[in-house]
Amino acid sequence: MPHNQDVENDTADVTSKFECMGCGTIVEAETHPGECSDCGGEFQNRAKSLE
Repeated sequence: MPHNQDVENDTADVTSKFECMGCGTIVEAETHPGECSDCGGEFQNRAKSLE
C-alpha cells in the first residue's frame, strides 16, 4: 500500500458468519449473536482460526 494515502472506512452493513460450536448452526450478524437459539451453544466467528 502506498504511503500517505487514506484508507476508506466502510462500516455500513458489515456482517460476519458465526457458527455454533454445539450444533453447527450458521448465522450472519453484524455483532456477536450470543447463544444459539437451537441448542444454547456458543457461536464462533468463522473468519477466525480455532487455534
